[in-house]
Amino acid sequence: MQERGIQIKPLKQANSATLTVQSWHLDQVLSAEQRPLLRALLNDFQADMALFPAHFDPAQLRVLAIDMDSTLINIECIDEIADFAGQKAAVAKITEATMRGEIRNFSESLQQRVALLAGVSEAVLEAVYRERLRPNPGAAELIAQAKLLGLHTLLVSGGFTFFTNKLQHALGFHQAHANSLEIQAGFLTGKVLGNIIDGAGKAHCLEQVCQTLGCNKTQAMVIGDGANDLLMMAGAGLSIAYRAKPLVKEKADAAFDRVGLDAALALLR
Repeated sequence: MQERGIQIKPLKQANSATLTVQSWHLDQVLSAEQRPLLRALLNDFQADMALFPAHFDPAQLRVLAIDMDSTLINIECIDEIADFAGQKAAVAKITEATMRGEIRNFSESLQQRVALLAGVSEAVLEAVYRERLRPNPGAAELIAQAKLLGLHTLLVSGGFTFFTNKLQHALGFHQAHANSLEIQAGFLTGKVLGNIIDGAGKAHCLEQVCQTLGCNKTQAMVIGDGANDLLMMAGAGLSIAYRAKPLVKEKADAAFDRVGLDAALALLR
């Protein structure tokens, strides 16, 4: 394939949970002007794209960090909890604006949304987990194979520990970090306990893991979908926007809209 002076040659092929993944090799380093041109071209062909940063070395990767809501799983948990309280439209509107980067203060956004959940039964959390939450395609395969490759797996979320704890156990993550909902007498109070994990909090969690393992952020692969993932993704060895908001796709090294999460494994070979 050749377009606007960019030559692309077949490199390798692998299978993901949803589609065949075909890798290609560029014969040049893309300029800032060429990157959006190539993205637009491949979008016309219904193809996803990954551009490796100069410092990326798959052999040096030590950590896989992934966001939960709408990345690892198919839903925004807070929106589904709100549905049981008849507040889904109001909460989802704030969630969408926050993930698009239109609301900059994630902590305030989360507090506003959680306040609308006051009085919801604790049993609703279990109902959301059992009835509505599903891992996105390729999630289990990605985590299992990453562990076999020796990567430390980190689930880090601006969502809630009720869900991250269950997913950590179900999928075998080494670590999981999220926010804790205050519950009294079996009902949500509308408050979050402790310090809120926002964009900076996610980045801090990843940096702490890297420090503990004796590596740096360039040895981490990070996957997310919303604006509050950008700080965690910045400076990573490889950043992947999964079914993400436009702002995140623009800044990530890779953007996956059509393949499963396990397509990331093709980038490690």
